[in-house]
Amino acid sequence: MADRKNIFDVVRTEIDCPRDEAAILSFWKEHDIFQKTLDARAESPRTFVFYEGPPTANGMPHNGHVLTRVIKDLFPRFKTMQGWNVPRKAGWDTHGLPVEVEVSKELRIPDKAGIEAYGIEPFTQKCIESVFRYTSEWETLTEKIGFWVDLEQAYVTYHKSYVESVWWALSNLFDKGLLYQGHKVVWWWAQGGTALSSHEVGQGWKTVDDPSVFVRLPLRDDPSTSLVVWTTTPWTLPSNVYVAVDLSFDYVIVRDGEHKLIVAAELRERLETSIKRPLEVLETKKGKDLVGLSYIPPFDIFYSEYKDLEAKGKDGTTRLAFWRVEPASFVTLDTGTGLVHVAPAFGEDDHALHRSLLDTYENPSSIPLLCAIEPDGKFIDAMGEGVAKRWVKDADADLIKALDRRGLLVHAETYRHDYPFCWRSDDDPLIQMARPAWYIRTTREIDKAKANNRNIHWIPDHIKEGRFGDFLEHNVDWALSRERYWGTPLNVWVCSQDPEHKHAPDSVAAIEKLNPHAFEAFHAAKQKDPSLSDHLMVHKPWVDNVVFPCPSCGAPMHRVPEVIDCWFDSGCMPFAQWGFPHVPGSLARFDHSFPADFISEAIDQTRGWFYSLLMVSTLVFDESTQKQMGLTRVRPVPHPYKACIVLGHTCDKDGKKESKSKGNYTPPEVILDRVCMDFAVIDDAASRGLQSKEGEAWIATADLEGLDLTDGATVSVSGSSDEARPFVLRGSRKLPRRVVLLHEADRNALGVEVGPLGANVMVVEVPRLDRKYRVTIEDTQTPSPGADAFRWFFYASSPPWTNTRHSLSNVRSAQKEFQIKLRNVYSFFTIYANIDGFDPSEGIAEWQGLDAAALASGKAVSAIKDRPLLDRWMLSELALTVRDVTSHLEAYRVHESALRLIDCVDALSNWYVRRSRERFWAAGFSQDKRDAYWTLYTSLTTLARLCAPFIPFFAEEIYQNLVRRPWPASQPLSVHLCQWPELDEKAVDEALSVEMKAVRDIVSLGLQVRTNNRLKVRQPLRSVDVVLANRALKDRMKAYESLIRSELNVHEVHWLDPGQEGKEVVYKLKPNFRALGPKLGKRVQEAKTALAKADAGELRTRLVTDGKIVLDLPAGAIELGPEEIEISVEAAEGFAAAGDAVGVVVLHTTLDDALIDEGLERECLSRLQAIRKELNLPYTARIRVAIDGSKRLRRILAEAKTRLAQEVLASEFLVGQATFEPETTKEASIDGEPIVIRVLRASE
Repeated sequence: MADRKNIFDVVRTEIDCPRDEAAILSFWKEHDIFQKTLDARAESPRTFVFYEGPPTANGMPHNGHVLTRVIKDLFPRFKTMQGWNVPRKAGWDTHGLPVEVEVSKELRIPDKAGIEAYGIEPFTQKCIESVFRYTSEWETLTEKIGFWVDLEQAYVTYHKSYVESVWWALSNLFDKGLLYQGHKVVWWWAQGGTALSSHEVGQGWKTVDDPSVFVRLPLRDDPSTSLVVWTTTPWTLPSNVYVAVDLSFDYVIVRDGEHKLIVAAELRERLETSIKRPLEVLETKKGKDLVGLSYIPPFDIFYSEYKDLEAKGKDGTTRLAFWRVEPASFVTLDTGTGLVHVAPAFGEDDHALHRSLLDTYENPSSIPLLCAIEPDGKFIDAMGEGVAKRWVKDADADLIKALDRRGLLVHAETYRHDYPFCWRSDDDPLIQMARPAWYIRTTREIDKAKANNRNIHWIPDHIKEGRFGDFLEHNVDWALSRERYWGTPLNVWVCSQDPEHKHAPDSVAAIEKLNPHAFEAFHAAKQKDPSLSDHLMVHKPWVDNVVFPCPSCGAPMHRVPEVIDCWFDSGCMPFAQWGFPHVPGSLARFDHSFPADFISEAIDQTRGWFYSLLMVSTLVFDESTQKQMGLTRVRPVPHPYKACIVLGHTCDKDGKKESKSKGNYTPPEVILDRVCMDFAVIDDAASRGLQSKEGEAWIATADLEGLDLTDGATVSVSGSSDEARPFVLRGSRKLPRRVVLLHEADRNALGVEVGPLGANVMVVEVPRLDRKYRVTIEDTQTPSPGADAFRWFFYASSPPWTNTRHSLSNVRSAQKEFQIKLRNVYSFFTIYANIDGFDPSEGIAEWQGLDAAALASGKAVSAIKDRPLLDRWMLSELALTVRDVTSHLEAYRVHESALRLIDCVDALSNWYVRRSRERFWAAGFSQDKRDAYWTLYTSLTTLARLCAPFIPFFAEEIYQNLVRRPWPASQPLSVHLCQWPELDEKAVDEALSVEMKAVRDIVSLGLQVRTNNRLKVRQPLRSVDVVLANRALKDRMKAYESLIRSELNVHEVHWLDPGQEGKEVVYKLKPNFRALGPKLGKRVQEAKTALAKADAGELRTRLVTDGKIVLDLPAGAIELGPEEIEISVEAAEGFAAAGDAVGVVVLHTTLDDALIDEGLERECLSRLQAIRKELNLPYTARIRVAIDGSKRLRRILAEAKTRLAQEVLASEFLVGQATFEPETTKEASIDGEPIVIRVLRASE
């Protein structure tokens, strides 16, 4: 048998997953496997719809993108194997602020004026170049991680068909009265010159320290008395117009030196504490008594001109228009003085108060909106020297000084609070500013959006009413328009004759119907430059030239200048990806793919894509629109998605969010390709006290850990010459990230030098440095873990909605726990199957399928009921794993399904294979051995299919070798073309599963006792006592005694009832009074008394089985959990014990001479097996052995030589001197007994 041709390829001993995965990738490409999976399910009556959230390819993909892509890949693969048709259309997000910001940085354009000076047309071309700059890197990453998505047919948000779909949606909203123009306070990105929507603002909050000032505003008729206002935005004070009070609050006039101040009575003492001086109360007034008072504003920018401006009320009265005390409901007593500084040009409440007053005037148009700030966030010229033309936040300090000089500053301090910054330019704080803008009236339909949300399956569930539900609860109208350039142009045209005439055409065709020559400007540009993309005809600047006659009066209509929020683009993708409703065939495609069954992105998309999708669909696709547009059926909520997995952030190993700029970031390539990173070169002058040494490379300790290396490791370093040299790698906490200290001689040898920035180089700049300023450090000893390991890490490390602690070492740990363990079992099978000639195809050359019925047709396959107990258990565990993993995936429980697979592989490796090894090693080919092979074969081929959505590369490798190699013609070409495993009900044995779990738990607990008490597993013990928590299992466990004896290396197993332990163990109660005190109060003493009288052993059993205990106290029963009471197990001398949920295990640890002899024999066996491994011998290779040693060892070995020779495949086993020239000789001491082992591989 050993000489026959191998049935299976032998698994390589060295692990190099990137190499193996590259071979699988080539196979997939060569045979177009992805397309075949689509084609195979194309006619399926069941369609599973997945929407791809489009990335922007103007930046390199990072680990967070890997997380989202592997989660998004898992379920389409799973559903495809279940027989569903799963289209997977990719997309590219190409519009908006992210793109403009990056292009502006590259062109060193600081503001909008710079863009216009550069030219909108060339700027647009630069934006297009930018969004596809890293397309190849994105596509490479997508391919390497095995994310199957149709990139060739990807939708692109700037394409004409997509833009026209967006126009159609906006036209729909316009016709419904949901799209309107308003003058509102918006969050304004001054540096970019545009408003941001509420969901954009929600993504950029930071904790900051701002100046907080209390300012005195003298009354106009009594300057000795002042209103005191408080603000954290001193820059808004020059635009002050009103002071607001609450009509019902009590206010006091207090003395502060020579001034009288008016503040809320309830806040007087707090102000006294701040200013550290008493404020004597002179008089108390109600807020209503202050209304109408006039005051002098803190800065005279507008006062001289407008101090006497009067507003004429509709009731015939007149009043001063500005600098009056007005009542308002938004005044609170939480902070400040109870008098609120109101600047209507900033702040929603401020503006609303101003608008409400204007509504009462006969002459509102004569009342200007006073604003001392330009749209660029800088002060107007009227502010004077030192402040004019300065950014508002930069001027705060000078404004405070000016207030202090004029005696108006009561107090200044620093106030820490959360403040929004631009989500795409995170150094730019936003400001609230009243601006004209276009809005979507989301508030009108918010109840429908909430109902939609309540029907979505959110994972995790708390997002529904938590983060997402709360955002809907505080919904404001969507600030849609952007005063920018690169985006979907807002398709609203305004009549030049009557501004009330507005029109929102839904397509180019609709415009050309009104004016066939509307796009002449674009066509002329295209004629001049044929390379101009046809898609740009619907973009600025060309679309700005489109004019058509007003449908109402015939006058020319011109488009408003704004573009729209790119998040609205993204929200339209369910229909815009097909060009619906304009592109022929788009109705059928959209109808077939709406709504999505599943989407997934990171948690920040709760205020981004998740919101835009839901809101656009809610507003656009009401029942009437669905019927009107010809959908085959009206979709009830939820739409446009039914289920959504919300992903956490990818963090570093310390739990901090990964950041390229901070350097706590492991590039995806380190996991996928090679363990290497680039470092900027520094010398001793920048080394912060370190001294370079020839042959050594010093890097930051964090970078050393990032490469999963230890101090002193040997690495390969290459420079500009590309010639790699070996170095000893050293780590230091003194060095910053991504720099390397090299000796001058080494720098010269590598052809590198210190860069101009030295150690001050930013981490993100290192890969872009000239090659002469950086080196590449690579660990060539250990390959990268690869794509499967990367994928598995995100599935198995934690629930996907929690933050994941990512590092190379963590990925490797997860890989070892599952994939490497499975690989070892797979390798074991191929080795022994080839040795024994086990051929699953024998007698069934055209075998199809891998289900239970197909497997039963194999040669000499025993019925499951007739197989040995261990086989029946393993096949039951396999069936239960199929059941559980399927159930978890159906419910989008990623982590739980991964843990179930880990349990199954652990059971297969650490229990089934380990307990069955002697069956595979046995001579001949008995039915028992054949049963073992069929059980292991069934387990591996089933796991290959179960694992295929998770680790598609390795699953393919197993499948190709174990299935396609024996059946190259009849079985599916790829594991991904196979059917998902069906539950084999006949294999399920729940009782056996419960029993074997108890056995494994007992063994695990016993081994834990050995480890904790330093009792070597190879040293036999006389007996073990087991006290089961579940007494009903006691009699059933006796059938497993031989297995437990073998695993724990004991001679006897005794089953005891609770209380029969005698003096072997003592149970100690340890109440946690720190936790019990607050819970029980005065009843703690009662609990203490009750615990003292209780049976600690019985309490321990209840605590580990039920998770709690119930104590009957005089005032009523109480429940205690493991955080409130601990019950430990302590063993007497001569014993070692521990307890957990399965029960208590007590090992008898006293050793007699016979036990010691057995232990020495096992130690000798272990040494011989280690020598075989060192010699890298084939599994069937024979050896010659000679062992000499102490008198005791020679006696033991003489008695055991037959057993030992069989175990180590020794054709000759001598006790004493060798009669041959050994290949290796090992001298050692075993428990004080000297030993000399000589080994020679035997000739064939």
